[in-house]
Amino acid sequence: MVGSLTRRSAIALGGSALILPSRFAIAQADSRPAITVAVQKIANSNLLDVLREQSNVGERIFFSSLWEGLIGRNWTGNLESVAGLATEWKRIDDRTVELKLRQGVKFHNGDELTAEDVAFTFGKERMFGDTQPSSGKTISVDFVVGGGRAGKELPAEVPAVARRSWPALLGIQIIDKYTVRFVNGTPDVTMEGRISRYGSEIMNRRAFEEAKTYSDWAMKPVTTGPYRVAEYRPDVSLLLEAHDEYWGGRPPLKSIRFIEVPETASRINGLLSGQYQFACDIPPDQISQIEKNSAFEVQGGTILNHRLTVFDKNHAQLQNPLVRRAMTHSIDRQAIVDSLWAGRTAVPKGLQWPYYGDMFVSDWSVPAFDLKVARDLVKQSGYKGEAIPYRLLNNYYTNQTATAQILAEMWKEAGLNVEIQVKENWQQILERTPTRAVRDWSNSAPFNDPVSSMVSQHGPNGQQQQAGEWTNDELNKLSVELETSTDRARRKAAFRRMLEIAEREDPAYTVLHQNATFTAKPKALAWKASPAFAMDFRAENWGGRS
Repeated sequence: MVGSLTRRSAIALGGSALILPSRFAIAQADSRPAITVAVQKIANSNLLDVLREQSNVGERIFFSSLWEGLIGRNWTGNLESVAGLATEWKRIDDRTVELKLRQGVKFHNGDELTAEDVAFTFGKERMFGDTQPSSGKTISVDFVVGGGRAGKELPAEVPAVARRSWPALLGIQIIDKYTVRFVNGTPDVTMEGRISRYGSEIMNRRAFEEAKTYSDWAMKPVTTGPYRVAEYRPDVSLLLEAHDEYWGGRPPLKSIRFIEVPETASRINGLLSGQYQFACDIPPDQISQIEKNSAFEVQGGTILNHRLTVFDKNHAQLQNPLVRRAMTHSIDRQAIVDSLWAGRTAVPKGLQWPYYGDMFVSDWSVPAFDLKVARDLVKQSGYKGEAIPYRLLNNYYTNQTATAQILAEMWKEAGLNVEIQVKENWQQILERTPTRAVRDWSNSAPFNDPVSSMVSQHGPNGQQQQAGEWTNDELNKLSVELETSTDRARRKAAFRRMLEIAEREDPAYTVLHQNATFTAKPKALAWKASPAFAMDFRAENWGGRS
């Protein structure tokens, strides 16, 4: 059927009698660009739930295109806290934070964001399952805990991550339609940081309840971000389309397609040929080659993420901390930075960042590279040359394979027989077998306190201990001190002691270098890289063609 000619279209046609089909007129009205981003991986879990997909690759996709939290981060600034779905927040006491919700926010299904969505997001059906807060208290009947569809089961990873992020949260108290209070079971000076962290983003209650299964929902979560899921093909591509009712203004792009291109050369060739507008995870040694073409540039640099090697002290050879300490002293970290990263990153002061402010231990350092010390430790340990397996993925991390080869040679110089084992996926990396010994990892700082890294990743509820690789009674007690004390001096002393334990005395891991990420694009596209894995495609970070 031919649509009628409106007054506006008639004027635009200068009085012409030409009449266009309405569907054609609508398509022509949206002149926004559609872009394609080549990534090495979209999601390790093949799901789009922030609690299930806790990964570097997930961060790139989710923020700030799809998921949003109450307290946001300035993705193109210094990652400082900014108003998000909440316009303001305040402390009621050392266990309670009150937030005022932004009014008029629309979810992708048209529902308005209210306090009930926030309460449900942090309830048992969506987040915590049957787990209880570490304070030992249960959630009061005064709290909204949701009423999800009976029979919908959460994957075990979801409540595990939720309790890692929120060990003592009792629940969300609804004050009115646009006001909520986060109520903790213990004092916690980091509650605002936890509200802003990866995994605390808000989802739509109705969409979760109406989904037949958790997986159905997690393949197409309904959130508030500027883009919504249009099509997801696991291990292939993810198409996001503009959410034109976005509270932050009409998104500048009609759609964003993330496509998996594991090979670096293919990502670069696709960019240069115009197949892709962005190519992610560019190794430093390829930057100059790309920029030889004056039409392209590479943006990026160091981010709040460190590359680590992690130890399983259940392994026969790693039960002795002297062997693990020898491994930490065998590594010439600066040589790795210089040779593989062209000096574009740095060796940090252990698992911490200046971003921590007065909690940063400025006089700390990673174990010194000293082959004599390493060889002496090997000799003292009684190690007889038995094989120590080293599991890794094929360049999931930039320069991962090359780094592993260098590390194996460095450990060999100290008298350690480390054998590289390349695996296909994270399940194989973490599989509990007698051969699990050393693996690659990275740790981020989701907010500006060591609780967000040391405790969240290596404490009693941290991923390394949940995986059964490592534990230490003293560090676990200090984790509680760090999470519950309101005395900053005591907290900093506890953190220093935790660094001593985890990095020197009973190594859980050793930091290799600060991570860095580089993204290639045409110079003509006015866009700025974030100091994080996240890619920001909101209106304030897209100027189109410069």
